Amino acid sequence: MTFNTLLTEDRGAVRVITVNRPDKLNALNHATLTDLHAAFAAAAADDSVRAIVLTGAGPKAFVAGADIAEMNGLSPVQSRDFSRHGQALMTRIERLGKPVVGMLNGFALGGGLELAMACHLRIAADTAKIGQPEINLGLIPGFGGTQRLLRLAGRAATLELCLLGAPIGAERAMQLGIVNRVVPAAELEAATFAIAEQLASAAPQALRGILDAVLIGGESPIDVGLDYETQGFAIAFSTEDMKEGTGAFLAKRKPSFTGR
Repeated sequence: MTFNTLLTEDRGAVRVITVNRPDKLNALNHATLTDLHAAFAAAAADDSVRAIVLTGAGPKAFVAGADIAEMNGLSPVQSRDFSRHGQALMTRIERLGKPVVGMLNGFALGGGLELAMACHLRIAADTAKIGQPEINLGLIPGFGGTQRLLRLAGRAATLELCLLGAPIGAERAMQLGIVNRVVPAAELEAATFAIAEQLASAAPQALRGILDAVLIGGESPIDVGLDYETQGFAIAFSTEDMKEGTGAFLAKRKPSFTGR
């Protein structure tokens, strides 16, 4: 597939999706959100894709936010629809069933941080800047920022970032649990793809089971989450990959998972 606002390529079993609006610091407009919906739907449907890396084009930004020029002309009804379009994308990514790694190569602000938080893992360059600055525009986050940030970093950090609107550095973002790892900018791509390739070589059904259990458990009482985990654990025993994984362990060899 080709897109007006994205670049996509496959590196083995890793699909790379790059927001390609570097002249706009990769800001999210309606067209970009629509392209991202289609790109992630295609990745989900393609069995050859085992993991996804999401990043932004150019050296300055992952995604610097939503497109303010486009937003400035929206009516309240249009802005509601724009918010729902963005939130639906973030939910699609979060519930994709395949691991998505955000490679934060620069600014991840506003809608960019919301996009990053929908990824399952986030690897940040030590030069990245992260924040929810909507308050400075007289707005609140509209693509899930108040909710996913609350779940990742807690109430105090969410209120700090959303009320003050000031970006923070990558190291502080890691301390708050917003990003998983921080690496020197020159090592970002290598570090991110090492993780993505590890995920791509893992058992796909087990990956999906973990992603689903964490997602369901995070929104449920612990008894519900534990029951869901037990069911997923039992279902894994019906897969060829479980037999391959345990057999390889006993034979002291590297497993080869097929997704069956």
